[in-house]
Amino acid sequence: MQKDNYKSLIHLHFLIFLWGFTSIFGALIDLNPLLIVWLRLLIAAILIFGFLFFFFKDALKFDKFSVLKFLFGGVLISIHWYLFFYSIKISSISLTLSVLSTASLMASFLEPLFYKRSFMIHELLFGLVAIIGLSVIFGIQSENYFAIFISLICTLLSVLFSLLNGYLIKKHSSFQISFYEIIFGFFIISLLIIFSDIKLPKPSSIKISNWIYIFILGSLCTAYAFVASNYILKSISPYTMMISLNLEPVYGIFFSLIIFGEKEYMDVQFYIGAGIILLGVLGNIVFKYKKIS
Repeated sequence: MQKDNYKSLIHLHFLIFLWGFTSIFGALIDLNPLLIVWLRLLIAAILIFGFLFFFFKDALKFDKFSVLKFLFGGVLISIHWYLFFYSIKISSISLTLSVLSTASLMASFLEPLFYKRSFMIHELLFGLVAIIGLSVIFGIQSENYFAIFISLICTLLSVLFSLLNGYLIKKHSSFQISFYEIIFGFFIISLLIIFSDIKLPKPSSIKISNWIYIFILGSLCTAYAFVASNYILKSISPYTMMISLNLEPVYGIFFSLIIFGEKEYMDVQFYIGAGIILLGVLGNIVFKYKKIS
């Protein structure tokens, strides 16, 4: 069991490294956020379906009682991704990712309620650290309150999604959960596009570089990472996943500074706030490692 936990944590941090690039792709792809998510889900759905059709056809079957759960998961993740890319477009990668670090705080309160277990002091303490860091960031980003609000909603959806999948993984395979949530998410985004004034561009009108970024986003960062992250929930709690995901901003901000340079530079106080949040992340990781060793 301990080995499984270690392997799961190592695998999770590899996935977080991959997810660190999603914000970069979101900024590089010159398309409406809804279209980015629509193409991302389409590519992921095709790849996962192809894999299941040839190797795990049984995973394509599901009982009617699971439809609403998969639908809810699809709504959560598709809207989360849309708000994520939208926030990046209207603010910056650094700001959006820093606010996403509050996921552990939300999980520390919601997971005990969702799974009907007692609150853990260390989770609340590390969550409090995240509040302090976020407060510092809020204090210097008054002109970006709307983007911060969007990012907070985006984060809440991510936490609810992880909590839901932590429950679903007990009865369904990671392949089954991932495929149907992505399928339902694709239909949700399709409906939003239909009822909006957004027009689907001709494939030939999309830059080759955009297609490359979109394919990597849909394959490695979604199809593979989505299935793997659901599978990992068999060995770790949603809270541990959320607190570990706080490392995604570290990777994302680091990559954005290298790629976008001055465009992503922030005030020193911003990095102090982000650093405080990171301390909470590392503290929880160290605590978890000691607990399972």
